[in-house]
Amino acid sequence: MLYHGVDLVEVARIRQAVHRYGQRFLARVYTPAEQADCVADAGVVRFEALAARWAAKEACAKALGIGLRGLGALAVADRPRAGLLEIEVVRDGSGRPALRLSGIAAQTAAALRIEALAVSLSHTADLALASVVAWAG
Repeated sequence: MLYHGVDLVEVARIRQAVHRYGQRFLARVYTPAEQADCVADAGVVRFEALAARWAAKEACAKALGIGLRGLGALAVADRPRAGLLEIEVVRDGSGRPALRLSGIAAQTAAALRIEALAVSLSHTADLALASVVAWAG
């Protein structure tokens, strides 16, 4: 069985949240490794990279058929909801993006017998897109 989720995020929305809420927002949404991965060598925050990771979390939740906690009315009330930090975008040995799940996200993936997850990230200066495909045997 294949499951798929996709999400599109405006980079400006993430930039505004970081400027308004700073580290409090970053710590609530992104793991320390994700935050470090989204900072350029000169210490400049790569907002398009943060937006792509937000899109990946949303896309993964859609593929798993769950909502995300912390999104208020956007979360689906009758489904389990994962915390934003329970879906983490990491890099595999070759530098490609991959997903690491914990908590409810990992429990849901196990219940669906997910054997593999694939994530693809893309962005422009204005928009970030993520697509997640899950394979269950």
